[in-house]
Amino acid sequence: MKWLQAPVRTSFDTKPAGLIPPDVSQGNRLKMHSQILCHGSSAAVAARRMRHILGAVLGRDGWMWRTHEVKLINTSSGNTVTIGEVSYKLKTSRNPELVPVKHISDSLPQTVVQHLRWIMQKDLLGQDVFLIGPPGPLRRSIAMQYLELTKREVEYVALSRDTTETDLKQRREIRSGTAFYIDQCAVRAATQGRVLVLEGLEKAERNVLPVLNNLLENREMQLEDGRFLMASERYDKLLQEHTKEELDTWKIVRVSEDFRVIALGLPVPKYKGNPLDPPLRSRFQARDVYYLPFKDQLELLYTAGPNIAAERVSQLLSLATTLCSQESSNLGLPDFPVDNLLPALLVLNAFPMLSSQQLVQRLYPYHSILGKEGRTAVEGVLGRFELLDGRRQPAPSAILSVTRTKDLEGRADVSLRVADKDVTFQVPAGIKETRPPNSSPTFIGTPSHARLMAEMMQSHMVKDVCLIGAKGCGKSVIAREFAEMLGYSIEPLMLYQDMTARDLLQQRCTLPNGDTAWRPSPLVSAAIEGKLLLLDGIHRVNLGTLAVLSRLLHDRELDLYDGTRLLRSDRYQTLKEQLQLSDQQLQERSIFPIHPSFRVLALAEPPVVGASSSSSSSSRGQQQWLGPELLTMFLYHTVTPMARAEEMDLIQGLTRGVPKEAAEQLLHLTHSLREANDPTAQSLASSLSTRQLLRICRRLSQYPEESVAHAVNKACLSRFLPSLARASLQKSLANGSLQDPPDPAERTRDLSCSIKDGVLTIGNVSAPVFSAAEKMKVPDVLFYDNPQHLMVMEDMLKDFLLGEHLLLVGNQGVGKNKIVDRFLHLLNRPREYLQLHRDTTVQTLTLQPSVRDGIIMYEDSPLVKAVKQGHILVIDEADKAPTNVTCILKTLVESGEMILADGRRIISDPREAEGRPNSVVMHPDFRMLVLANRPGFPFLGNDFFGALGDIFSCHAVDNPKPQAELAMLKQYGPDVPDATLRKLVAAFGDLRSMADQGTITYPYSTREVVNIVKHLQKFPGEGLANVVRNVFDFDSYNKDTREVLIEALHRHGIPIGAKPSSVKLAKELPLPEVTMTGYWTINQVGNARRKLLCPTETRPIDVKGPVFLRVQGYPCSRQESRALSFSEEKAHWQIPMNEVNIICDVATKDDVLYVATCNPVSLYSMKERGETIQCMELYDVFPRTISGVWQPFVTVAPLGSPLDGQVVLHEEQSNTVLHLDMVTGAVRRLLLSPDTDQPAPKVSNWWSSKEQQGGHKMCHDFAHKNWLLFYKEDGNQLEVLDVLEGRVHAISLPINLKSVHLVAEDRWLLLESDSNKKFLLTKPMHMAADDSGVCQLHAISEDAVSSGHGVGSAELSVPQMLSCEQLPNENLSAALDQKIISPNRVLADSGSFARVVVGFPDLVSPNEVYSFKRPVDLSAMKGAESGAHVLLRGGLRSGTPKRDNCVGLLSANQVVRALPPSKVPLRDVYPKDVTPPMTAAYLEVTDLNSKKVKYIPVPRSAAVSPYTGWLSKVSESDVLLAALGSGGVVTVDMGGYVRLWETGSDTLQRSLMEWRNMIGSEDGRPIQITIQKDSNLDVTAPKHGKIDANNAPHVGGNQWAGGTGGRDTAGLGGKGGPYRLDAGHKVYQVSQAEKDAVPEEVRRAAREMGEKAFKERLKEIDMSEYDAATYERFSNAVARQVQSLRIILDSLQAKGRERQWLKNQSLGDLDDAKIIDGLTGEKAIYKRRAELDPELGSPQQKPKRLRVLVDVSGSMYRFNGVDGRLERSMEAVCMVMEALESYENKFKYDIVGHSGDGYDIELVRADKAPKNNKERLKVMKNMHAHSQFCMSGDYTLEGTDASIKELAREEADEHFVVVLSDANLERYGIRPERFAEVLTSDPQVNAFAVFIGSLGDQAERLQKTLPAGRSFVAMDTKQIPQILQQIFTSTMLSNA
Repeated sequence: MKWLQAPVRTSFDTKPAGLIPPDVSQGNRLKMHSQILCHGSSAAVAARRMRHILGAVLGRDGWMWRTHEVKLINTSSGNTVTIGEVSYKLKTSRNPELVPVKHISDSLPQTVVQHLRWIMQKDLLGQDVFLIGPPGPLRRSIAMQYLELTKREVEYVALSRDTTETDLKQRREIRSGTAFYIDQCAVRAATQGRVLVLEGLEKAERNVLPVLNNLLENREMQLEDGRFLMASERYDKLLQEHTKEELDTWKIVRVSEDFRVIALGLPVPKYKGNPLDPPLRSRFQARDVYYLPFKDQLELLYTAGPNIAAERVSQLLSLATTLCSQESSNLGLPDFPVDNLLPALLVLNAFPMLSSQQLVQRLYPYHSILGKEGRTAVEGVLGRFELLDGRRQPAPSAILSVTRTKDLEGRADVSLRVADKDVTFQVPAGIKETRPPNSSPTFIGTPSHARLMAEMMQSHMVKDVCLIGAKGCGKSVIAREFAEMLGYSIEPLMLYQDMTARDLLQQRCTLPNGDTAWRPSPLVSAAIEGKLLLLDGIHRVNLGTLAVLSRLLHDRELDLYDGTRLLRSDRYQTLKEQLQLSDQQLQERSIFPIHPSFRVLALAEPPVVGASSSSSSSSRGQQQWLGPELLTMFLYHTVTPMARAEEMDLIQGLTRGVPKEAAEQLLHLTHSLREANDPTAQSLASSLSTRQLLRICRRLSQYPEESVAHAVNKACLSRFLPSLARASLQKSLANGSLQDPPDPAERTRDLSCSIKDGVLTIGNVSAPVFSAAEKMKVPDVLFYDNPQHLMVMEDMLKDFLLGEHLLLVGNQGVGKNKIVDRFLHLLNRPREYLQLHRDTTVQTLTLQPSVRDGIIMYEDSPLVKAVKQGHILVIDEADKAPTNVTCILKTLVESGEMILADGRRIISDPREAEGRPNSVVMHPDFRMLVLANRPGFPFLGNDFFGALGDIFSCHAVDNPKPQAELAMLKQYGPDVPDATLRKLVAAFGDLRSMADQGTITYPYSTREVVNIVKHLQKFPGEGLANVVRNVFDFDSYNKDTREVLIEALHRHGIPIGAKPSSVKLAKELPLPEVTMTGYWTINQVGNARRKLLCPTETRPIDVKGPVFLRVQGYPCSRQESRALSFSEEKAHWQIPMNEVNIICDVATKDDVLYVATCNPVSLYSMKERGETIQCMELYDVFPRTISGVWQPFVTVAPLGSPLDGQVVLHEEQSNTVLHLDMVTGAVRRLLLSPDTDQPAPKVSNWWSSKEQQGGHKMCHDFAHKNWLLFYKEDGNQLEVLDVLEGRVHAISLPINLKSVHLVAEDRWLLLESDSNKKFLLTKPMHMAADDSGVCQLHAISEDAVSSGHGVGSAELSVPQMLSCEQLPNENLSAALDQKIISPNRVLADSGSFARVVVGFPDLVSPNEVYSFKRPVDLSAMKGAESGAHVLLRGGLRSGTPKRDNCVGLLSANQVVRALPPSKVPLRDVYPKDVTPPMTAAYLEVTDLNSKKVKYIPVPRSAAVSPYTGWLSKVSESDVLLAALGSGGVVTVDMGGYVRLWETGSDTLQRSLMEWRNMIGSEDGRPIQITIQKDSNLDVTAPKHGKIDANNAPHVGGNQWAGGTGGRDTAGLGGKGGPYRLDAGHKVYQVSQAEKDAVPEEVRRAAREMGEKAFKERLKEIDMSEYDAATYERFSNAVARQVQSLRIILDSLQAKGRERQWLKNQSLGDLDDAKIIDGLTGEKAIYKRRAELDPELGSPQQKPKRLRVLVDVSGSMYRFNGVDGRLERSMEAVCMVMEALESYENKFKYDIVGHSGDGYDIELVRADKAPKNNKERLKVMKNMHAHSQFCMSGDYTLEGTDASIKELAREEADEHFVVVLSDANLERYGIRPERFAEVLTSDPQVNAFAVFIGSLGDQAERLQKTLPAGRSFVAMDTKQIPQILQQIFTSTMLSNA
């Protein structure tokens, strides 16, 4: 027999046979044998010589070893194997088919021989060995070589995390109704004397392997069936004393002395897995099997690649060795798969022109698996070994042809075009016909894909391939095309996370007779039939499960659970030849060949770089799955994202009619997102995968009128993105000019939904109605149509018609189920319904196993039923099930295939199904509608959308818009008053937007409102305030949430918590009697002096302009005032004005309020019930100062139809008239007289203390008729401006004017300036242009009633208000207490409450004047200084104020004026002992109906302008007043606070009723429980009953009158009495308020206890009470944010601790997968939930690292007075410190300041977070002190840069930097672009900038240049804590 030596080989022309790839044909192999034999002896000589020469050069490495030789010696006594000097005697094997074949190569490397020799030594010693070493097939191959040498039978087990002791010892199987124990590998090996090879010890769970301890140590083991294995020596001893029969009856079995165990494992901790159990470890002898030494490896490689330059081979090997070194693993680089160099070189041998760098990328895809540092490290090594040659050498560009090889079965010849050469080579091919490339109609080739396929062909030649690519980028399509080209049938296998090794290989099933059997999985049948196995999603499967496949992938061998072995085809052939057995016989021994064409193609998503593989992240399927072990299994190819042009071709090829422009915009957006290096943009890009783009384009080609933005928002579900991501998306859309048009008409178009002639139409989309066979499965649901849901349904219908499966995402209670049911009802489609939950498993989704008569039966789940019958499957709560479960829906949706647990498979193509048994054909009508809650907090479901969103067409379902919701609620509660519904809708709208911002955590939905309305509908008596508690009582124990809620409800006037008794209306005082005080006589006749004609002239006006100014909208935070108590005040809000500004006029028109301010001049307009306040700043029109001190004073006149929304503004000093359009922002200047172009104003001003000449005035009583009147005080001319005609009529007068009152359109009352004499001017109604019409002036003489006294001119009244309409007749009669019908006017002056002039101005006869006189004239009262302005005003208040705050409300018959507190009879209004409140003014309401006057206090304004002297000139009280169109008045105080008041007594009564109804009538009566029962006594004739003289209470008895609960007699609550009679028994009822109250002493005790505890705590941390108060101020300001952050942190922590299923338990829930094991009587067939310990070897979860960089520069201190920025920053810091307290293990944070002194001012150190309030206060004090005393300068940029760099160096899960700064970067010359660069400089660090709003629009401009979602502008410093909270929730916590 030949002997083989393993010398150093120097001749490079031979190939050792073992290294020839398994697929090289037989013939070539034999030729090589002969070569090797010839060269044997000369090679030995050469080797010795070589060793001699090279010894000196190479040093001691391996060359100096002694070589061992392997000899096989034949002797008569048996064969012996000798390795070196160790010999082993061979025995003949009983089962020769179990001996490994063809593992030994003809030339063994020296190292391997040494390992074999060592194993032989241990074998002779009878010891078990453990081969430990890096991943790869080497250890297994050495074990197998040894067993082949020694001709031993092998029992091989690949351990996985699913291996249980039954897999090792004994398993029960049922045979004809009885359970038998079948020995498993360990027992078989022990009894038959085989060698047990255990591979992957680190994969098995910790408690499984100790089963073998005793077997290893003492060779004994107790079996479940009662037998006992005993070591051979002891057995033989016993055998000497007892017979074999006796031992058999004792069930003792001999363990063969040849039994050995060879264990193969990886070293843990370096690799992932469970460490060895110490007792187990001690029973093995270990041997480190490292990679082959450099020289051995090199030699192997030289032989593999004879066509390659030797230098390239050694460079590749050097690279591999470097990347396996200790240093590289310290860098965190996974080991290089050295074993794969061999196949790679075979590729290189066929394609010598391939670049090494591309080759390395396939072996070691470092771009995908490593972060930035790792990549640079690898590239450094590549550069070192000159392997960076990717630029130089071209990649193969395309596959030219694929043809079957003529003489060989299962091979194909493929030609590739590389550069300009064509290379042809052989690859395995399938059984079907091959197909030329690019001939498929459904596959659009692109250059990059062609290149990828060509590269895959090369790898396919030698090894299995894995495709890595993001989801939706076309992996499955490429795989399918690849398979079809080679004629493969595909066997798709969708992998999911809790897949077990059994699911991969074999599953148990029962035969029809009840026997248990094993059913091979698709993987096994694919291997036997030679298909292409598609492993979809290997990134999901646990590594321990995949390890089962490593032997299949490396060696093409597989051992299955039932003992079947699959062998590589050439090994099978050799075995067949050696043993001379037929296929039939081998199959009886359950040995099958693996088809030579069989190949595996794996698909995976890219590993998440830098993600830990810890349990919390793996639950989201994102981990670094591609470790050293997997690297050895495949060659990797990355599907690169397509270039834009390619994607465009693809889209146009697959969707024919898509509008080109839309497609281009879409691609532009997608690629800009893909190229951004910002994680938010990346995550958005992942929802716009190629698959999703194709879906969008399919839809656009069908409905070209849709906007791209709508499609993108839908695909990304932008409604539910975190706020940052949403901002980022909106910004990208805006950059691509893709914004949705604002939705005025298009959105509100009336959608209708109708069914006509079997066609359903929703909106503009129609679909035929389905005729369903199963009527009862069609849902029918109460559904009220509303536009928004119809829009969603129209959208759904569009996608449904395009054949999509739909996914609806929304909050709870927004009507997802209703919409779906309604949708299916309209389409008349039957549905199947599946509700998912936490414990849903893949099995329960598909089949429900049950056992009947010992046979396992599978019930179809709704999913399978729907697939079979073509129903619609509605999957509800899809986010509750683990994503790894729902993943299996992917293959179903994508390829229409799915394998069920009972071996059947769903197939979409009926043609394919014909030849196949066990197939379920998918019905063409089958569709899925999936419902899920939105991702993220507070649902904390699994991110279904993230995992599977791009296979479905997504629809966001939101709460209906207010209008739609209102309409819907009206249908639920037709009798509920509208006002109530409006309030509800508004309040809930508010709460929802708060939930979106994260202020509250629970998103209140329509479901809650509907429930409230239903209750109100059924029980109208109950108050709204009570009923809403049904929803909000959930929150009643959470103080912060409760406060937010109550505040929100009160803002909308839902009086929750109010008592019916808390009505605070003003006290009414009686009016003095009305007296007739005189006559006004209009002198018509007499001399000409009395009747004067006034000439008029008409001229056109001159218009300058328009100039367009910006109209800015501010949100109006309107608060309903009647929340806790009822008063005249209806609502209030603040105008967003500057604090130095001064309000100078208020005007109203219908329901619009206009407020003008004059420092600077600006105009605000708002609706009474509006959401926004429009503001137009006019300081450009009115320059601030002319000659230094001029200050404007303006009056507003809103115009009427057709000029609605337009206003005339009149400035009184300069007589400037402006016409403004509040909608467009146009400003025009109207010049009334051509000559007066801005006279230079005098130096004296209206606010100086000197009285000055009169200003210009405007009368705008008839502004709604679009004409205005202007005059100058002491002037003698009136100018009438007709705005519509653009003309001015000037009227010259013979008198000097004091004031003008427009009594009617054609009659005006004039006052002469010195004498106060009154004149009436009558004018023709319409002045025609040509007719300069004449106006007549009539003097009015006033006479007192008693004509005896001469009327002095002093008594002439000066009207402050004169109505321009008359009182309605009934009001007039009521006022004068006599029935009277007459023209009249109401007049108010300082001497009376009101006067009515009857007959004026129409009657010529003397007009009677009736007066309600004041006791004291107002002007005589000393205007004592009001309010807070006493000190400032000094003596300034000398001039008369500009505004008389007096209005007449004619419909309510009231005169209202605003008075300063000093002119109000406070003694009468308030009781003696009550101090009047501090007020801005009182509203004096004179009611002429009830003859009462009341004084309503107007609260003080919060902020008051410092220009108080000026204010005092505007109005004598601190408010301005105007009448409201809706009745009532509006006041605006000097701080810009608007309040609406209801003064009319009727409307007040009505409102009070409504208010009381809302609270609910708790009338305080005790509630009685009444049970009606018949007392069986008939009711005799009713009677009054006897009257008890003592009137004692009586109950029942049918005799006394006035009793309770009896029969026949009069009384309360009985039956059959004639009437109710209450005998006046006083029921002493405790009022509800008293019942609710807690006794005072109890409250006091509680209070004292709290105070005491507080003081103790302060003493403990040694903090003064003053400090505590200071701290509280900051802390309370952010309490709400802290609270909500902590809630989120808690829930995340809870989610992180979510328990996982533990399988193979002996108690718990029955595991469906183990039902059969249960039948056979197994114990461990349960599963239970428990906390999962993190895998050993997986990196520890590190805390997240946060740094807050605060601005403590001087400007912060300086501007703190203006906008409180320093305090807000301190609050923000306080929030961070409080929110993260006690989460130190999750968040490590520090706070650093930056200012002119430097950028690293330490405030909080990362390792010393402040523990209590005192330490936190100290931090804040430091901030304050620093900014007070530091140098000026700005280090924002340097600080940010330094922080980012510093954090990047630290170890952490994620890094965050938040920069707080004020935005005056420009002042220090810092360019925003530079700042943007710094913010995004390191992708590992998420940096955010918060700018504190600054001068003008500086901060906004900045934000435009900074990356979206990374920068925020807090215009109002109150937002800073809010913004910080937003940053936290949307990034840190989104993946905590």
